[in-house]
This record gives sequence, C-alpha cells and structure tokens, in this order.
Amino acid sequence: MNTSGLVRLAEAGQPAGFGHDVWWIVLIKVVAAFVLLLLLTLFAVVFERKVIGAFQVRPGPNRKARGFGWLQSLFDGLKLAFKEEIIPALADKPVYFIAPVISGAVAFISFAVIPIGARVSLFGHQTMLQVGDVPVAVLVVLAASSMAVYGTVLAGWASGTSWPLLGGMRAAAQMISYEVAMGLSMVAVFMTAHSMSTSQIVNGQIKTWYFIPLLPSFIIYFISALGESNRTPFDLPEGESELTGGYLTEYSSFKFAMFYLAEYIAMVTISALCVTLFFGGWRAPWPISLWDGANSGWITIVWFLAKTIIFMGVLVWIRATLPRVRYDQLMALGWKVLMPVNLVWILILAGLRLTARNYDQTKWLVLAGIVVTLLLLVLLWPEKEKDDRTQAKRKVDTGAGGYPTPPVDLVVPPNPHLKRIEAQREAATVGARGGTTESPGEGDPAGGTGTSGSTGSAASGGKEE
Repeated sequence: MNTSGLVRLAEAGQPAGFGHDVWWIVLIKVVAAFVLLLLLTLFAVVFERKVIGAFQVRPGPNRKARGFGWLQSLFDGLKLAFKEEIIPALADKPVYFIAPVISGAVAFISFAVIPIGARVSLFGHQTMLQVGDVPVAVLVVLAASSMAVYGTVLAGWASGTSWPLLGGMRAAAQMISYEVAMGLSMVAVFMTAHSMSTSQIVNGQIKTWYFIPLLPSFIIYFISALGESNRTPFDLPEGESELTGGYLTEYSSFKFAMFYLAEYIAMVTISALCVTLFFGGWRAPWPISLWDGANSGWITIVWFLAKTIIFMGVLVWIRATLPRVRYDQLMALGWKVLMPVNLVWILILAGLRLTARNYDQTKWLVLAGIVVTLLLLVLLWPEKEKDDRTQAKRKVDTGAGGYPTPPVDLVVPPNPHLKRIEAQREAATVGARGGTTESPGEGDPAGGTGTSGSTGSAASGGKEE
C-alpha cells in the first residue's frame, strides 16, 4: 500500500489531528508527555523493587524510606548524577559519550505517537491526548526501536574492552532478531484495522479488543518485546555471570543513568503499545464501557494508565519468576519458533480476510487463533535433553532398603594422581640406593679397591689441607 492510501485511511477515521493544534497546545502536550513518561519510569523502578521483594518474601530496600519508598528512584537518579565519572583509557570518547544519548533519546520518541486518552477540551481548544499521529505511526515506533540498537552497539565498541564489545554484539543480534518477529506480529493488526495509525487502531476496537481475534499476534508481540528490550529472561547482553555487566561495564555516573532510564522507558513503552494494539487503548473495559461517559473526556487517561500498569506488573512477574535462558535457546526461539508461526498466522489471516464476505469473520478468526496458539505452545514446550551416557542408562539397584547401592562388578577407575605419586616414590628410592657406600670387605674386588682408593685420596687431601 502506498503512502497516499495510508493517508486516506487515516483521514477517514478522524486521526489525532496532529498539525491542526496551535503551537502552545503542542508544546503543552510535549511537556506533559515527557513528564508523564518520567513519572511512569520512576514508578516502574520502585514498583519493580517492591513486587520482586514480595515474590522473594522479603521487605525490600524501600520499606523505611520516606513516602513508603516511592521517592527512592528519584534519589537514585540524583545520586548517579553527582557520582564520580570514570572513563576507560582506551575508550573512543566521542562515541563513548554519544551512545547513552542515543539510547535515551529514542526511548522517548516511541511514546509520542501513543494515544493516552480521548479528545478533550484544553483551554477552550479541542485536542487529542496524544503528542502526534501520522498514518504510519506504528512504523515510527519500529524505526525508533531499531535506532536503539546503535546505542548499545556503540556503547560496547567505544568502551575499548572485551566484555562490553561482546555484550554489544549480543544486544545487536538479539534486538534485530526479535524486532523482525515483533514487526510481523503487528502486520495482523494492520490487516484488521486497515491502518497503521495508532488512533485508528484504537478506534477499530470499539466492539472487540484485538487480543481476542488476534491471540497469536498478541503472544508473539509480548515475547518479542521482551527479547528486544533485553529484559529477563532475555537479558543476556547484561549477563553478570558471563559478561560482568555487558555493554554497561565501563559506564558510570550520569551516562549509566541514561542507559538505566532507557531500559525502564522501554518497559513503559512496551506496555503502552501493547495496550494500544491489542487491549483497546484508552477505551474502558467491559462492563464499565456500558456507561455513556466512560470513553470520553479526561477519565480515559485512567483506563489507559490502569491497563499499562497491569502489563508492567506482568513484566516484573516474569523477571521474578523465570531464569535466564541460554543464548542458543534465545536465537532458536526467535528464528525457529516465533517467525515461522507468525508467517503461518499471517497467511491464515489473509485467507480469512479475502473470503470474509460469505461468513462471520470474527468467529473463524477466534477459532484459527486458538489453533495457531496451541501450535505455538507445543513449539514452546521444553524438550527433555537426551543423555547417552552409560551411567544414565544403568538401572539403580534399590534392593538395599530403597537406597541405591553400587553394583557388585563395580570397577573404580584408577586415580590419575596415584600414578604420579608412585613415580615420584620410585625415583626417590632409586636415588637413595645409588648414593650409599659399601664396606671394604663386601662386594667384588673392584668395588673394594675403588672404595679404598677413594678413601685414601680423601685422607691425603686432608693432610694437604
């Protein structure tokens, strides 16, 4: 579809009206979105600490701080801003400085095209609660997320050491792989909403939220977003046990705070975009939506924030529950599971869309979505590792009171250290035998003569001295 077609689709569904507001209204919305995103990020940091503390049955680090700990993330940011900055001697300083700026800046761009509320009256002007909307708003989100790859790669390359470089390469491969799967999961939303505009996608969910007919796309999007944001269980670029912090190893002070901020902004953006694409955006849930004023005015911000915080809680829940996967499992999941299932689902959806004139499309979409979801769950089910070792094939003898006992013909392998010890003992014994002297009356005549001769020489030497 060309650009003009996308523009017509956006205009037909009353887009957000970006470009029609006066300049000071736009400025107010930009500042308000920036402040809201910062507040959500500060909330996400403390919220994650409290939830993980509850999962681990401990009070957490914020129990006795003022304000019940909700100001802890603000104090952490101030602390990092005034800490001493340590720059590696081998760092490429211009690139080293620009990398955290890239990661922090692109994290704010994605949130600008997400609608957080309905049309409201602001100082007598009707405007949408959205910074801006374009016919290809979701592509703007994908473009901004792809720019975040440069921040991580440049951070690893410019640090001048091996661990950050390996972490940056891991992050690049992981983010590129899962961005493809995430983009394909959004194709189903485009096909259903007939638009790439975020405001149009929200308007298309008046009757049914898209997570019901597009269940496989929702699951694949959520997994792919986790992989692209480098969050647990896909936080391999920052694995402490393997890379001692990854591309963040050589960063400190305010630059580290920028990466830290970008990670949690991505967490908020992932949740907000998921709400926009699959859960009705700012629209009220059922049965609240039966109220006439539920989907109009300033109260729509409440529904949007409530849904976003719920998904942020799911992300924290996953971090507190699942362990870190191996790198080969991570890449196999993205390329061998998510992408093939995504392509199959898009083909099924396209076929249903082409033949939708003869039957109810929603019912068949739900049925096909359940089948594809079951296929996805089967592929995601962990396989037991095959163990071909002889020891694993042996049957355990439980005849001795239920306790395993060694077999009668058990052959214990020789200790490799025992051979070395025996060789040292044998060498010491041979050396001791060669250094002893025999008496003159013993042994052969040659041995006796040699012994007496050496004794005489020693005696004459003693007289000369």
